[in-house]
Amino acid sequence: MAPLASYVSGAWHVPPDEGAPLYDAVTGTEIARISSSGVDFRAALEYGRGVGGPVLREMTFHQRAALLKALASELRGHREELYDLSLRSGATLNDARFDVDGGIGVLFSYSSKGRRELPDDTVYVEGGLEPLSKSGGFVGQHVCTPLRGVAVQINAFNFPVWGPLEKLAPAFLAGVPSLIKPAAQTAYLTARLVELIVESGLLPEGSVQLVCGDARDLLDHLTEQDLVGFTGSAATAALLRSHPAVVNRSVRFNAEADSLNCSILGPDVRPGDPEFDVFVEQLVTEMTVKAGQKCTAIRRALVPAGVIDDVERAVAERLAEVTVGNPADPSVRMGALAGLGQREEVRRSLKALSAGARTVFGDPEHVRVVDADPERGAFLSPILLRADDTGRDEPHEVEAFGPVSTLLPYGAPDEAVALAARGRGSLAGSVVTGDPEFARAMVMGVAPWHGRLLVVDAETARESTGHGSPLPALVHGGPGRAGGGEEMGGIRGVLHHMQRTAVQASPRMLTAVTGRWTPGAERTVTDVHPFRKHLGELRVGDTVVAGPRTVTLADIEHFAEFTGDTFYAHMDEEAARANPFFEGRVAHGYLIVSLAAGLFVHPDPGPVLANYGLENLRFLTPVYPGDELTVTLTAKRIEPRHGAEYGEVRWDADVTKQDGSSVAKYDVLTLVAKRD
Repeated sequence: MAPLASYVSGAWHVPPDEGAPLYDAVTGTEIARISSSGVDFRAALEYGRGVGGPVLREMTFHQRAALLKALASELRGHREELYDLSLRSGATLNDARFDVDGGIGVLFSYSSKGRRELPDDTVYVEGGLEPLSKSGGFVGQHVCTPLRGVAVQINAFNFPVWGPLEKLAPAFLAGVPSLIKPAAQTAYLTARLVELIVESGLLPEGSVQLVCGDARDLLDHLTEQDLVGFTGSAATAALLRSHPAVVNRSVRFNAEADSLNCSILGPDVRPGDPEFDVFVEQLVTEMTVKAGQKCTAIRRALVPAGVIDDVERAVAERLAEVTVGNPADPSVRMGALAGLGQREEVRRSLKALSAGARTVFGDPEHVRVVDADPERGAFLSPILLRADDTGRDEPHEVEAFGPVSTLLPYGAPDEAVALAARGRGSLAGSVVTGDPEFARAMVMGVAPWHGRLLVVDAETARESTGHGSPLPALVHGGPGRAGGGEEMGGIRGVLHHMQRTAVQASPRMLTAVTGRWTPGAERTVTDVHPFRKHLGELRVGDTVVAGPRTVTLADIEHFAEFTGDTFYAHMDEEAARANPFFEGRVAHGYLIVSLAAGLFVHPDPGPVLANYGLENLRFLTPVYPGDELTVTLTAKRIEPRHGAEYGEVRWDADVTKQDGSSVAKYDVLTLVAKRD
């Protein structure tokens, strides 16, 4: 049997040796071999930097987002094949969907966020403009540009599809190529995933590489521009983080480590309450999905001492209904662990946990299975422990990475916070309660130790994604033992792969660097009104100056009558003068904006299709009857939309009065046709 091939330097590499065997988690039979022998890691990294990186960096964020969407659609057509292959890892169909569909969903999510939240450009301008001089002739702006290296993935065995894709998506969107190194136990599934990606021909050459087998000297060849994303044990994360190349070259290292996640039941909840049933259901689900092999699974269930017996009975009753066995059998609720070695590791952890807890459900040595051999397959019974002595260290130090959870009683809410903190940092926690005050106390108390917290009550239970479901738009990571990193998290995940640089320059130079008009830079007033120009004709800095328009008392009273806004500052002279901000009756802020629009718009049909919003609106100086308004509207940013006959133009609007003072500043957003 030939070992799994790696995909490096633009070609499939078959190892020259026999490799190590990989086994079916259910039957114990050999299904593949794995070896990285013959892989030139230096060359692979240089190929990613020299071939994949330049092509990706030439693309805009929107172009990369479009490719992610196309890839997600392509992989969605191969889901059934990936589901079937997942059976060999011990995963049930629901487990496989969690992994496969979750990974594809991350691609779709980042594609959408890239188009909505990132510019159609190769540079990301972050935050507001920073004035650095009194005259405004010297300013600063933060910009983010793609790192010139490779994002190296070192993944865990439990999510062979979701794991690579959730790291690939933000890196690709940022413009950084990836090298994927899957865990050995389930590498055959990741290898097929990468085969599908390569066969699709959708992604640029060099943007994705795969190494099956040992990492060997991979980390030795990292540079200051490379990144490492690791998922696995805290001990391995510490080892990799301390690698000389990572330390000496300040390589960005993100770790998502297994953690002792907790779920806290509120003291307001009693048996029979909807929240009680939710807590029990959630705990059983987290113990049995993927056979408990999830870095976010509930390892510690913190329960009020007065109801711990009720919780124990309810969870045990539910676990007794869980059928264990061959995941191909539709009656099976929980499949096998990833391998016999993993089962032995869980059993060793259980022996350590038993020093501080007792087993209240399950047998770590024996389990009844459906349609399989319990010894040849890596099967294990769900194990529920109970630790009444919460002062012991074992429940807060030892993690059994399988279908294992421990019940711990608490008294006062502060005790629950203290117990949660003893996990020394977790990826995910949950609070199940109907009491808002308790929910706030728990969130404020345990948030410093958690990357994500789910608060569940009867109202949200139906729509909640559950304790252990990471979402692309939210941070996935945690402090301390959980690794100290943040995977995904929406645009946060993208920016992790980019360098943030403070650029200090004149407004003219900063406009050239960012492609956005900067206040203080030159404006261009032409004979053609900017609203008469199609997208391709517009240039950043194109400006129209319109006005003046005198504001009258009749304007203010008419606007008040027409809109119903009869706030005293507009209608009552005496009351307005009593206001420390005004000298008398003032014009409505939205009257000013409306009058400004009347000044700068062009009335005839033309390229401007729609005004679809205002942003950053601020009213700066009061406008009184008799004041004269002038508006200066400048094209600030121009973004074509791929696949559409229009683009977005962001205009800087500055409304001033006769003394030159600004009375209102804001951005106007318009959709403009690309051509007739």
